[in-house]
Amino acid sequence: MADGGRKWEGMDMDCLAIIFSKLSLDDLTVSIPFVCRSWSAAACDPLCWKFLNLRSLNFMPWSSFARRFTEQNSVSRFSFAGFMKLAVRRSGGVAIELRLPVLGSMEDLILASNKCPRLRTLTLPKLTSDNEAEIPNLLSKWKNLNHLQFESKPSNFSHLASVISQNCKDFKELSIQSSSIKKEDASAIIKDLPKLRTLDLNRCFLSKEELLMILEGCRELERLNVKDCIGFEAEDEEVIRKGCRIKVLELEGSKMEDERGYETDECDDQYVHVI
Repeated sequence: MADGGRKWEGMDMDCLAIIFSKLSLDDLTVSIPFVCRSWSAAACDPLCWKFLNLRSLNFMPWSSFARRFTEQNSVSRFSFAGFMKLAVRRSGGVAIELRLPVLGSMEDLILASNKCPRLRTLTLPKLTSDNEAEIPNLLSKWKNLNHLQFESKPSNFSHLASVISQNCKDFKELSIQSSSIKKEDASAIIKDLPKLRTLDLNRCFLSKEELLMILEGCRELERLNVKDCIGFEAEDEEVIRKGCRIKVLELEGSKMEDERGYETDECDDQYVHVI
């Protein structure tokens, strides 16, 4: 900056925080804090940590990000659990989005449920069947939850749908990918989540019967993604006709059965995880 002009490091802290809030978590942890003291302080402002997209980073110990973080912050060992605690602490309870990577754990979710009460968007990690029983209690704490993404459908989905209906009054978006959507699942969606605006069932086993149930029961849907599903044909005229009222209806790639000859009722969730 020209002589006599205002320097970047002399900017108002609130202005810096607003600017830095547009940056990635990568920048906030291994770049910005090492420019100067004022930038380092601004990068720790909770405003910069409202959107915790942890899926955007590679947490493997040998990754470029892990190496840079370890070097820049002079830590002897890098771990996702440690970074998660750092992110949650810096968010100061104002985080509204948390996207956990597949390698996330139940401990990470419990931490988030206690320290991030204002979450609106949550992407869950891949959980074991033992962990699934704890999810209803955690979800009931996020009263502002609007959007939930499952890595795969939990076995207690019907109960979870009921918990969401009772506790998350503004819930509008659900994503369940690469899973088997059965009649009881479709019924739970219709009964407990009829006001969904967005539903993503990409790459699921979903029969035409269950799909038509959802189209009939969720009258406020604005976007439905059922691309690359098994159980119905993308060109099915009845499906297209029933779904014509939806602003964005994605059917591409869906077919009655896959190349191996499997149909919807012949496979379970274990098969879906590997296709």
